[in-house]
Amino acid sequence: MEAEGRNRKRTQPPAAGTVHVLLVGINAYHPSVASQPLKGCLHDVAAARTWLESRVDAPLSLHELLDGQATTAAVRDAITGHLGQAGPGDTALFWFSGHGSRFAARSPEELMKEGTGDCQAIVCADGPLADVELGPLLEAVAARGAHTTAVMDCCYSGGSTRDDVNGPTARFVEWDPRWQPPAPVAGAGTREAAGSGPYGAGHVTLAASTVGQVAWEDELGGRPHGMFSYSLLEALATAGPTATSREILAAAHCRVQLLTSLQHPMLSPHDAGGLADRPFLGGAARAPSPQLLRHGREGWEVDHGSLHGLSAWAAGSPAGDDAAAFVVTSGGPGSGTGLVHVREVRPDRVLVTPADWTPDTARVYPVALSALALPPARVLVDAPHEPRAEGWLCAALATAGPGGGPTPLLRAGQAAHPREPEPLIRFRVVVRDGRADVVHRDGTVAVPGMPLSDRGDASDVVDCLIHLTRWYQLRDLHHMSSPLDGRVRIEVSDVHGMPSADGDAPYGERVFRYGGGPGRLREPWVTVRIRNDSNVPLWFLLLDLTDSYASDPGLYRPDFIGPGCTGYALNGEPVRLGLPPDRPVRPGAYVRDWLKLIAAEHEFNTVPFQLGRLVPGAGRARLEPTAADGMLRLTAPASGHRDAGPARRQTGQWATHTLALRTVVPGPED
Repeated sequence: MEAEGRNRKRTQPPAAGTVHVLLVGINAYHPSVASQPLKGCLHDVAAARTWLESRVDAPLSLHELLDGQATTAAVRDAITGHLGQAGPGDTALFWFSGHGSRFAARSPEELMKEGTGDCQAIVCADGPLADVELGPLLEAVAARGAHTTAVMDCCYSGGSTRDDVNGPTARFVEWDPRWQPPAPVAGAGTREAAGSGPYGAGHVTLAASTVGQVAWEDELGGRPHGMFSYSLLEALATAGPTATSREILAAAHCRVQLLTSLQHPMLSPHDAGGLADRPFLGGAARAPSPQLLRHGREGWEVDHGSLHGLSAWAAGSPAGDDAAAFVVTSGGPGSGTGLVHVREVRPDRVLVTPADWTPDTARVYPVALSALALPPARVLVDAPHEPRAEGWLCAALATAGPGGGPTPLLRAGQAAHPREPEPLIRFRVVVRDGRADVVHRDGTVAVPGMPLSDRGDASDVVDCLIHLTRWYQLRDLHHMSSPLDGRVRIEVSDVHGMPSADGDAPYGERVFRYGGGPGRLREPWVTVRIRNDSNVPLWFLLLDLTDSYASDPGLYRPDFIGPGCTGYALNGEPVRLGLPPDRPVRPGAYVRDWLKLIAAEHEFNTVPFQLGRLVPGAGRARLEPTAADGMLRLTAPASGHRDAGPARRQTGQWATHTLALRTVVPGPED
């Protein structure tokens, strides 16, 4: 790996500033700290240094702490002193290879922030450095304006080492009762804060495993290495100059899976267009592909599965009209020419077969859904005084999809065949005097008064319809037969003890009212809890689906919650339920939100679940870079059986729970 790194052409994009790097590798631990020595950590950081020196066309400022040098004090000081020199335009990279550990969360504040009930720590040469300290240290570096990346090749949570010293070794140390957990830092998360909004200024973390797994090292490439470090460096060696952390982690994940099925690397934060979608060592963020094609343990796969809405029925014959397919959106053998057909649908991914081309197994390709077996939303046109309007809309539909082809989400006109399934989503476009209203199935107007007098206007209307379709498919996503159904839920309570009303609207709508009186109205504040009442740890995503047709995951950073444990939106801080700025606060005004909880046994791709608010006429690029690609509705199983027998739990399960909220400004009658 090192020789390859020296000989390869430099491909990392030139940086305007300096790349400050802190490499920490610990093989030799004192027996009082860790009874299990490691063998591959020094090789990890040596290979990382070789890659950096051979591939980065920017000033490098490297600092290493190896074995006994890497005390907790030295690591703290090096993050503050060495990485802390990085400022705007610079890059800060922290790479740790060594043991990890965990300890039980103690305080109510920690328990609100740690859904598994445990805090994590890296184990330095003389003891642990908990994430309650490490996170704020890295956040302080990021707050100075540097693009800050952390690579963590250690265990973040439980597990035990293997007795076979000749086989893989786990990078995990049981927590020593003599180690005193640090006091929580006021205002700081106990996990590395990441992303925007409530989670800090932002650094991106590429972690070797989930919080419930150990990370392994083994003999790789002729010498011991951490499986994650080795896989990550392989991915970096083949990555293009603008490869993002999301794409690099996807490639490294597949390489790790070829080595072991017991370790699943993770990326944080997940926000589309955020830190995860910037190049690994910094640069402008790119609009992420909603799905990625990669070569994994079972061949080619796309990170888009049934919990994204893709039905098992989509796995048809590659030659059949009812088969689902993805098209390579860039980087393939010509833009939009590389097709892959779905052969098996899993909860978090689909196994696919390339059609008439051979992808490079070392690469990760952006792909988009191009064909599907499920009925798309139906669009009916009511334009008695403008007969050309339907033609304009049909022409726009024919080019609104991936690669400039038809969109898979919409069809114009009535069903062509009487046996064609009736779509659950249907819109009517009513055209009068050069303006178009987009109308729901029930007759209510979704978007009024859009211009429609030529082909260009028709494209804006189709963009609006695509956005609406994606939003409704997100809101209504549901697993029809999950054993987790009813075992994951959202609970909302008013912080000030104000009563709420349960309405008879769909999804059991709850009503929260502004408090106070005229001139002193107060927005309702609530606490949002996420409950995992199952017997397995689950990975949770919480969406706020607004009545402006946005889907925002900002209330809760996607993470694992342990069995019987509770997670809290905004780390337990109150959630404000208020009218948006463009709606006057006056009696009778209201806003609606749908809190959508999605839980799965494994981490999944979150990009398709993020959607900006609908701005008619803004154009697809401003609406959402992935708006042309589909969230498909999960349909009921084609058939079932009622044979009596023992219940068998299937792996890879997922479930959803939706809670509708209405926030109201009371009128005089209230």
